[in-house]
Amino acid sequence: MKRTIFTGRMKMADMVASNYDLILMLPRFGIPLGFGDRSVKEVCREHGVDDNFFLTVCNIYSFDDYTPDDEEVARIDNRIVVEHLQASHRYYIEERLPHLQHHLDHIAEHSGEKSATLLKKYFADYCREVKEHVRREEKNLDAMLESLRNGERQSDHYQRSHDNIKDKLTDLTQIIYKYIPGERLNEEMVELVFDILQLSRDLEKHAAIEEMLLLPPEDYQLSDREQEVLELVAHGLSSKEIAERLKIAVNTVNTHRKSITKKTGIKSVAGLAVFWKLKVEN
Repeated sequence: MKRTIFTGRMKMADMVASNYDLILMLPRFGIPLGFGDRSVKEVCREHGVDDNFFLTVCNIYSFDDYTPDDEEVARIDNRIVVEHLQASHRYYIEERLPHLQHHLDHIAEHSGEKSATLLKKYFADYCREVKEHVRREEKNLDAMLESLRNGERQSDHYQRSHDNIKDKLTDLTQIIYKYIPGERLNEEMVELVFDILQLSRDLEKHAAIEEMLLLPPEDYQLSDREQEVLELVAHGLSSKEIAERLKIAVNTVNTHRKSITKKTGIKSVAGLAVFWKLKVEN
């Protein structure tokens, strides 16, 4: 979508209308619909929400090329970030995954296709993996909150790989596109794919919030996957070629490239090639 950064002076209704995905974000902040002509800042203050953090999250969710600057990040209390991430975890586990499971159960029950039953099992295994991932992440979030309550600076890098979780959702859509007959329940299958894509994008933005807002700039280091991507970028591979080489989605590669640029401050392929060579030599 066109990059028009959201501000507190905008009407909340106008902001949400510009990106309908934000409607699913509002409950995580405790903001109900029915805001009339009130501005974003007015609505946030009415519901006890930090408007600076809310706007940062909305901008991250809405604009793929948006990165908050250091001053903006410094104004945000880490406790609020952690609480938001925990609310997102509850949203995934208690709402989104059961919703998708309901679709799959109905498709498997009424299609009579063996493939639909196999798909249902694949998703059940996926749900277990997501819940285990969230359990581990919650443990780290709890530790971070405790450190913050004690006035301690988090010394460890808070960085989690969501690649496997997101890529399995991408695999699920590919299986549906290519191998699940849709003649009988085509409308429901289309709705299922749409919901899967929405969740996949939400997970991508969830990971971006963790990285952009919980990692202090001076602590930024490239993850193992980012170093792999950096090496391939330095060797002149395109995002599509990198995705094929690493067996991940192109969108995931692009997310890593944006993260590499954020962490290194280097945007050009030529500059990244020099950066990678210096890393190898040192």
